[in-house]
Amino acid sequence: MTTPAPATPVPLYGAEHAANPQRSWDLLRQQGPIGVGELNPGLPVYVVTHPKTALDLLHDTETWSKDSRRWMHHVPPDSPVRPNVEWRHSPTYTDGPEHARLRRVITDSLALLDPRHVRDVTLRFADTLLQRFAHTGEADLVGQYAQQLPPMILNALFGGPDEQAPQLHAILAALMGTDLQDKAEGEQALGAYLNTLIGMKLAQRGSDLTSWFIDHPNQLTPEKVGEQIVINVGAAYPTLTGLITSALVRLMSDKRYHGTLTTGALTIKAAIEEALWDDPPVALYGLHFPRVDVNLDGTFIRAGSPVVVAYAAANTCPHTKPSGGGDRSGIKAHLAFAAGPHACPARKIALLIAAAAIERLVSYLPDIELAAPREQLTYQTGPFYRLLTALPCRFTPLALEGQGATPWARATAPDRA
Repeated sequence: MTTPAPATPVPLYGAEHAANPQRSWDLLRQQGPIGVGELNPGLPVYVVTHPKTALDLLHDTETWSKDSRRWMHHVPPDSPVRPNVEWRHSPTYTDGPEHARLRRVITDSLALLDPRHVRDVTLRFADTLLQRFAHTGEADLVGQYAQQLPPMILNALFGGPDEQAPQLHAILAALMGTDLQDKAEGEQALGAYLNTLIGMKLAQRGSDLTSWFIDHPNQLTPEKVGEQIVINVGAAYPTLTGLITSALVRLMSDKRYHGTLTTGALTIKAAIEEALWDDPPVALYGLHFPRVDVNLDGTFIRAGSPVVVAYAAANTCPHTKPSGGGDRSGIKAHLAFAAGPHACPARKIALLIAAAAIERLVSYLPDIELAAPREQLTYQTGPFYRLLTALPCRFTPLALEGQGATPWARATAPDRA
């Protein structure tokens, strides 16, 4: 094995990367299937951009570890990316039997969720949010819809009372931001939220994820239950927010969807699938560390070095797209939810929620359109997520029939059907 020539790290942060991440992926591809990027100034990592290489890494648990603790001394305490890479006692950062034990708690509990209940919860909270702006004729679908809806749903699925949803939203917004003081306050508020939620469920179980985590045969302590809630909520929030807005951008701006917003789930499903391929909300993640020195597709990587997977780059890799049509990629499936033993366990639930949220919106605002050119939309500047800062839209206002009424309260039962 030979060490490759030093490469200039490609910045994966800042306004330039946020405005044109494909440029960053192209620069990384020029270095081969594995390039060198920076998550933050002075924090280099190896970045996998080729789908086959990514799949090889994601499935090889013998060579690769997810434990980030030995690397954390390279990440400054005030680094904005530290919360995304810091070790937690959860499936995301554990290996072997302990990973399997923790993941089983999550997968078994998610399997107990009734999809009809998840859809009903999503529609109920979508109605609540639509009521606040459907009569105005304009809205920011990031701040007024896509950012607020996931915390409302997640709080309910984990068994929290509805009045705690704004608290969870504020916590997640602070943790996802860049202000270090807000992040610190968000961590404290998260601890209080978890103590209240877990204490409530220890006293009286319910039909919710927190109760199922507590009662699972793998017998997690309350502290470990809290860690599982944190990792699940923390992953679901940006994923759902980004997926909803990315699909809506396509529905409102792409001529292939023009005039067909109310034709049903197929159009929405197509927009979601296209978003997952071309602009996945989790653009880069999958932090791994080789247990020993390794040669990965011609790149020599020392034991303990950080390697991340650029899911967005792998999905759009030009070297694997077939000529003359056919599958979108040589890997035949996108990597928006990762792959292998650490793949997202909530994929079906996330797709169900996103589809229901979009369906509700466009069903009652069928003429909704962008209020700004698509090319003028801006994105947050972090390396991991592809999230819009705002999504301005306009539509024909819906008149409310009284205080507290939903925008469609005036519709008759046959109309609603």
